[in-house]
Amino acid sequence: MTIKSNHNGRKLSRRTAILRGTGIFTAALFLSTGLAPQAMAADCKDPAELTFAIVPTEESVAELQLYQPITKRLAKETGKKIQFFMPTSYASVVEGMLGKFVHVAVLGPYAYVIASSKDPTIEVFATYAKKPGHMQEEGPGYKAALVTKKGSKFTTIESLKGTTLGLVDPGSTSGNLFPRVVFSKEVGGDLDKYFGKIVYTGSHELSSVAVVKGKVDAAFVATHRFDNVVNKGEVKLDDVNILWKSPVIPQDPFVYQGDLCPELKEKIRGVFLGLSPNDPGEKKFLDNVKSNKFVAMTSEDYDVIRELKKAKDARKKQ
Repeated sequence: MTIKSNHNGRKLSRRTAILRGTGIFTAALFLSTGLAPQAMAADCKDPAELTFAIVPTEESVAELQLYQPITKRLAKETGKKIQFFMPTSYASVVEGMLGKFVHVAVLGPYAYVIASSKDPTIEVFATYAKKPGHMQEEGPGYKAALVTKKGSKFTTIESLKGTTLGLVDPGSTSGNLFPRVVFSKEVGGDLDKYFGKIVYTGSHELSSVAVVKGKVDAAFVATHRFDNVVNKGEVKLDDVNILWKSPVIPQDPFVYQGDLCPELKEKIRGVFLGLSPNDPGEKKFLDNVKSNKFVAMTSEDYDVIRELKKAKDARKKQ
């Protein structure tokens, strides 16, 4: 596996990452990988290389190392070279899928719904079933939790009126969509009017730490992402008050381009659904996502997110 970089071997800049979502880069990639126009016109795509991407976290580089057993197995099962695209945001992964230069990706549920609304051929095929954790419950789902610092005066939703709220990213399901559509009903409407200030931290991990360090008065975090910060020793469950939890949200979808050849998609799907805790490298990866196995998922499993997106879009128009 290699990381996508420029000709000088440097990691992608934000500008480069965005440019790679354009048709210009897509055309260049087809030329560099030897894909002729005739191949693009075929019924399905069988690229010489597969590009894989994940939505960014605070430790994307570390996660890249953990994904290596998976990408090695992908290379072995598909017979293809695996490239890794280092993203700069949720949007850059979506752009990669829409630009057709990312073939396989891990998206947030909301980011997947956005991507599939623009390109319905993008297919979800699996996710991981979580083990129970500190805040996380068992199963292929998680929740958004509103947390404040333990010992602070912010012990009720009412006490947060006019305070500073931390959200994660505009493309985040639990860190933006659920708060703005579902939780907003708890405060009678627009979050921007209820809270004095809203800031985007960039990740669930940073939101969790920001609450405990008093950088924000409250934040919405995904239950499984909060567990990651606890496991790293940066916060404890006892450091926070949990003032609200959302309904269950389906876990991050693993997706691929729908126009890949069926045999190739079957091999990719088989790699993830076949991950085993009996293999040391795969066990390390599964342990990192607090899971024992992957489970098959379909587009319909994310209809709950689509309904929320519709409600959010309708509210914007008003």
